[in-house]
Amino acid sequence: MSERWRYQIKTGGFWGIFMTLFNVLFELKEKPFLTQISNPNLYLRAFFYLVTGIFLLGYFNWKQLEKRKNSNKN
Repeated sequence: MSERWRYQIKTGGFWGIFMTLFNVLFELKEKPFLTQISNPNLYLRAFFYLVTGIFLLGYFNWKQLEKRKNSNKN
C-alpha cells in the first residue's frame, strides 16, 4: 500500500471515528446509548463519515502535505 493511502486512511479514518463518536455523545440526551447502537442508521452514518474522511479529507490533507514538502525543498 502506498504512503498516500496509508496517510489518507489514518487521517480520514480518525476523523470518521471521531465524528461518529461525537454524534453518539451529542445525541445521548435524546436517545440512550444502547438505542443508538442498535439503530442501523448509526452504522450508515459511520460508513459515510469514514468514506468521506478517507477520500475527501484525507486527499486534501495529503495534497497540503505534499505542497509543504515541496515548498520546504525549494
